[in-house]
Amino acid sequence: MDRKMANRKFIHLSQLKSKLAAENLEEIDWVTFGVIVKKVTPQSANNGRTFSIWHLNDLRDLNRCVSLFLFGDVHKEHWKTDQGTV
Repeated sequence: MDRKMANRKFIHLSQLKSKLAAENLEEIDWVTFGVIVKKVTPQSANNGRTFSIWHLNDLRDLNRCVSLFLFGDVHKEHWKTDQGTV
């Protein structure tokens, strides 16, 4: 893990919104981790394609979640991922 994190900035998921407002994260190699705390049943978009929505949390602040939308091949590959997965 130390090797994978070398030269990267760790940002807690619960702090992501404030960091996005305060810093230009496009210029930083950063990483975050989240737990799938809720999954919405796959939906159909207007174009007929199916997508998933996951609610992620870092377990530091259970009131702050990030919604992650999965489309295309990512949806097809990961839609069955279990709630509780990191």
